Amino acid sequence: MSGTREGGWYPLMLSADLEPGTVAGSTVLGRDLAVRRDREGQAHVWDDRCPHRGMRLSLGFVREGALACLYHGWRFGADGRCVHIPAHPDLSPPGTIRAAPLRVAECHGLVWASVEEDGPLPEVDAVAWVPVRSLRIEAPWQDVARAVGVPDGHRAAVLDRDVEGRVLAALLPVREGACMLHLLAAASAGVERLHDLADWGQDVRARAEERAGQVFLAGVVA
Repeated sequence: MSGTREGGWYPLMLSADLEPGTVAGSTVLGRDLAVRRDREGQAHVWDDRCPHRGMRLSLGFVREGALACLYHGWRFGADGRCVHIPAHPDLSPPGTIRAAPLRVAECHGLVWASVEEDGPLPEVDAVAWVPVRSLRIEAPWQDVARAVGVPDGHRAAVLDRDVEGRVLAALLPVREGACMLHLLAAASAGVERLHDLADWGQDVRARAEERAGQVFLAGVVA
């Protein structure tokens, strides 16, 4: 098993789940983010808040290569700067009107964003990873990490799960008491083993949520 401390980088979602020309929402430590992939395949991550009226940008849509807010249709380019205001089509929006971009990178089949101080991206086995599934788990991410075998202080690691010997598990802390578990397998894994890994992830979620519920009830009784 291997793992690397990821600094300020967090695995938002499986790369395969973000299609070109689409936008999706994600949450890191209670901070809502909008994740967009442009038509050229580049991923972008911004705070999930339009600078105009605060509407969630993740509810928007891509138009003419820019992300349009669902509320008033303001469009934002790749750098987050507003490029078009429908109510004033002849106006060149000032550069101060922009969404808040974050550093983003893609590696190991995942979209990562840096929401803290700069740090290194995770270093894991340089193999081709195929997505298996992402699961939201209503339990603290540290507990889930221990349950799957990710070393303390890490959010991603390669595990030995008898799926051709390589499984990549990556954890996204959503908020206190909730996380996302992303599972990927080596490309050499067969279909049956991929199904086994998906079932294992379901079992991890069930056990983690049961334990979290027991801890909560114990605190209430105490």
